[in-house]
Amino acid sequence: MAFTFKQLKIFATVAEHQSYTIAAKVLFLTQPAISMQVKQLEEFVGMPLFERVGKRVALTEAGQELLHYAESIAQQVNEAKLMLDELKGVERGKLHLTMASTANYFAPQIIAAFKHKHPRAEITLDVTNRSGLVDAVENNHTDMAIMGKPPSGHHLKGIPFMDNPLVVIAAPSHPLVHQQPILLQDLAGEPFIVRESASGTRIAVERFFEQHGLELTAGMEMNRSEAIKQAVMAELGLGIVSLHTIEMELTLKRLVVLEVEDFPIRRQWHIVYREGKRFAAIPEAFKSFVLEQAESLLNIPDY
Repeated sequence: MAFTFKQLKIFATVAEHQSYTIAAKVLFLTQPAISMQVKQLEEFVGMPLFERVGKRVALTEAGQELLHYAESIAQQVNEAKLMLDELKGVERGKLHLTMASTANYFAPQIIAAFKHKHPRAEITLDVTNRSGLVDAVENNHTDMAIMGKPPSGHHLKGIPFMDNPLVVIAAPSHPLVHQQPILLQDLAGEPFIVRESASGTRIAVERFFEQHGLELTAGMEMNRSEAIKQAVMAELGLGIVSLHTIEMELTLKRLVVLEVEDFPIRRQWHIVYREGKRFAAIPEAFKSFVLEQAESLLNIPDY
């Protein structure tokens, strides 16, 4: 006896909620029906998929492996349905987009312009950190991501579409604001407010300092660019952030970009997706739209 798509959906729902009872409510089924379908799937697999942990259930090793394929199958079935709907002339394309938190400062403008051209497109947007981005794309939980350069060895394809300069920021009262020129070694003893160690910005900054024979002094660690800006304005140290994130603060003169030698650090934003991924019409249209028009839609602040 082979398993069914229905059994895989029930299995994935139980795994998501760690509960047969909650899965039954979500799927509008009875708990015995849920249990029976999971039992049949376990009989086909020949191994238990869940184990009881207190009042919850947890995936076994076999369950974890099967969940990976169940999610991939569900995504491919959904892609096939969208493609067939489009062939029948159904205009209800969907896009699942995931992006780095820093991209939240400019991506809504791109999405708004795209929606103006495709008003019936349904867009789901998730914002997460770098590891979450890689996981979402690699495991096919999203159509594509907007992020910095993707890591190698993950079967991901990244296409650059816009510059992402990293600049040094300071409070207007900081002594370096009035110093000219500012050499890299002048920053060596300064405390920096930095992103978390897994952040793409943090990795790029540490690599930049290392290449110049210097060590970055991390005074405080924050997991959001907004928190870094607030800490710098509070005179807790210097920061290195994307120029896209500080347009308002520069206009209000609450932050200053220091003109440091060899800055800005030149990075790029990328559209990232899984190698070999086949896009339905709306995701393909969005990818093309970003690559062709994103940079012209945005005004990078002048400092």
